Amino acid sequence: MNDISKLMVRADTLVGRLEKLMTAEPAPIDWKASIAFRWRRRDGRGSIEPVRNVHRIELKDLRGIDEQKLLVEQNTRQFVEGFPANNVLLTGARGTGKSSLVKALLNKYAPRGLRVIEVEKQDLIDLPEIVECIYRRAERFVLYCDDLSFEADEPGYKALKVVLDGSVAAASENCLIYATSNRRHLMPEYMHENLEYKHVGEEIHPSETSEEKVSLSERFGVWVSFYPFDQDDYLKIVAVWLEHFNATGAHSDVVERAALQWALQRGARSGRVAWQFARDWAGKQRMKAEGNKARQKAEGGRTKGQGGRRL
Repeated sequence: MNDISKLMVRADTLVGRLEKLMTAEPAPIDWKASIAFRWRRRDGRGSIEPVRNVHRIELKDLRGIDEQKLLVEQNTRQFVEGFPANNVLLTGARGTGKSSLVKALLNKYAPRGLRVIEVEKQDLIDLPEIVECIYRRAERFVLYCDDLSFEADEPGYKALKVVLDGSVAAASENCLIYATSNRRHLMPEYMHENLEYKHVGEEIHPSETSEEKVSLSERFGVWVSFYPFDQDDYLKIVAVWLEHFNATGAHSDVVERAALQWALQRGARSGRVAWQFARDWAGKQRMKAEGNKARQKAEGGRTKGQGGRRL
């Protein structure tokens, strides 16, 4: 056998091994491992993977968004109980509890069969494949897309529209899409697009470009808007998180001044900023307390030693 023949045999062997790897069946999904999952792509193949450490936030921890909680929880309850429900778009100011609300609803309704599968924006083209993996399951699935927005002609945009429209290939009664975004229309809007509006008598008609950008948002049956918190709501949320971290003086003037200064430095009053302040304040408080204990212990040891020498 010459060198060329040997090389061809080795190439055929390598191709055969690659084909086996590519056609191998994916590992079965461990649905009992968690209540939350992620869609992940590795080596060109996607799979649903359990989240081992789920954020255990509760609805009672979310303050200043009572109306939003009522709307989204009502829709979620309908879905979990097998009644008609809508896809949900949560939009508005950053750090106001959009994603935390989804996590809190998962924790409340997981005992009744609710599950969440997080899907990154770049993986939305795999939505039909994800639905194929879950449509026979008894659980109720929320396909969750966080911080969603698109640029023009992104492939995930059309894939999302297909699922929201309920096409024959992608529709499933046991799943909904919940998405959060800072943009209500999910796509950037430009000044020059205003010039494309048409005047018909006294009426103004948007251009096809603007209509297309709005059309994706309109496919969500429930729109929920979140707004920046006022000072009182912000301080209430700070107090809630300080109590969560077992910090003292949650309602004191010193703490409130420090919390307002913290928000001023970050240019926002939001639930996220309140949570960050509470972590910082509680951490410093605990460290100071531990330092005082260590100092007192050291001073006590020196006193005993001195007393021994006097004896």
